[in-house]
Amino acid sequence: MVGDQPVCPPQLLLRGWGTVLLSQCLSSVFSQIPDPELLPTDPPKKPDPVTSETVVFWGLRLWQVIGIFSMFVLAVVITLCCIFKCRIPRTKKEIEARHAQRQAAKKYANTLETVPPLNELTEIPGSAPDASAVQTLSEQVQTQSANNSQPSVVRLQKQKPLRR
Repeated sequence: MVGDQPVCPPQLLLRGWGTVLLSQCLSSVFSQIPDPELLPTDPPKKPDPVTSETVVFWGLRLWQVIGIFSMFVLAVVITLCCIFKCRIPRTKKEIEARHAQRQAAKKYANTLETVPPLNELTEIPGSAPDASAVQTLSEQVQTQSANNSQPSVVRLQKQKPLRR
């Protein structure tokens, strides 16, 4: 019995081989079953088409948002035109009138540059440049009252109108 090897009964041997074949078949079958994560999924749903009734934000529809935005832009344009006096003349007559007005304003500004200062206009020709040479009526009264202790009456003469 020392050299004898244990002998397996043939039924047990068939069961072992059957189990090996069954596991081999099952492994090949299971390898062919796809992973659920890798299965093709449905294509993503297309978004709804944008129409005028689509709600954009704050519960406002698209046409309301466009209307509010266009009114804001129009208000800004009108305000800027009023501030900067932007106006496009429409007729030839208005264009010519505007040109004539600009030319007249330019001519007037050039004329004002040639007018001498006021102190040059009030000088009396032939008189001394002394400022006290021409006294006003109040200065005459003050000098007379300073010279005389009694106030005197100043008589004014009527000037005769000049005839031309």
